[in-house]
Amino acid sequence: MDYTIDYYSDAVQEQILELPDTLAARYIVLTRRMIALGPNIGEPHTKAFGNGLFELRLKGAEGIARVFFCTFVGKRIVMLHSFIKKSERTPMRELEVAVTRMKEIKRENT
Repeated sequence: MDYTIDYYSDAVQEQILELPDTLAARYIVLTRRMIALGPNIGEPHTKAFGNGLFELRLKGAEGIARVFFCTFVGKRIVMLHSFIKKSERTPMRELEVAVTRMKEIKRENT
């Protein structure tokens, strides 16, 4: 059984699909791999942030983007938040959005 990918909201899905072309293409390639092999496809593609939060790392001609996600029993991956990276470190507010959404989703699925 393959994994499934869900989105925190329609707005998150639209935001990801509206990424610049090379970043959106990279997202599609990597998520296809995640569906087939599972969410842990390793660095440099994914990175664990702890407490069940992970990031999908996208790099393309237009820059760098990140998509935060979490996983659930039943082979379910939920994309929580995305942003275009403009600095070396992940901005705290971007991380806080993802953590808040993950907690909300986990409460709903308990």
